[in-house]
Amino acid sequence: MTADLTVFIVDDDDAIRDSLQVLLECAGFRAESFATPLGFLESDAPSRPGCLLVDVRMPQMSGLDVQERLTRDGHAIPVVVMTGHGDVPLAVRAMKAGAVDFVEKPFEEEALLAAVRSALARAADSRTAQEPPPAAAPEQPSPPPSASAPPEVLARLSALTPRELDVLRWLVAGKSNKVIAFELSISPRTVEIHRARVMEKMQADSLPTLVRMAIAAGVVPGGG
Repeated sequence: MTADLTVFIVDDDDAIRDSLQVLLECAGFRAESFATPLGFLESDAPSRPGCLLVDVRMPQMSGLDVQERLTRDGHAIPVVVMTGHGDVPLAVRAMKAGAVDFVEKPFEEEALLAAVRSALARAADSRTAQEPPPAAAPEQPSPPPSASAPPEVLARLSALTPRELDVLRWLVAGKSNKVIAFELSISPRTVEIHRARVMEKMQADSLPTLVRMAIAAGVVPGGG
């Protein structure tokens, strides 16, 4: 159950922070907001059950800095990173560091709520796993984290041509069509065609969805 879990919002933009809290509370979630990363980190929030919704770019500390600080301090709170346009490489770094998901601004409400539900479900599972089993019951191992993409995603990935895979790697790196064209010595129009085919073959309805699948499947970003 996630009813007693809290969504902690950290964003230095007052309007975004307030609108997120209203959206989450209207959707039935318990939400608390913080204007600064330190305000969140120095409170008791990281040790309370819930998840963190944090902006990746803030003047005081980045969302990645907050994520690293939580890990260093031993807090296992699930993290959802909020990114602006062009911040895909940062989102990739955040997910490799353990973030549950990322959402792009401007937000699609359902995508944001879905990411929050997933994070809270993980928080609930983690809390259940930490509860001691009954004395007479045999010890139950915690389920291993999902370290790879589902078989269907891997199958779609294997259907990509070598050139389409090249384009995908540069998309995961957050590069524009023009930059990808330069890196691969092809025209921007050709990149557009390959990109459309990649989206179709991977059955991705958006770039964030495509990037999530690629990261889960272990696709190495272009230039990496």
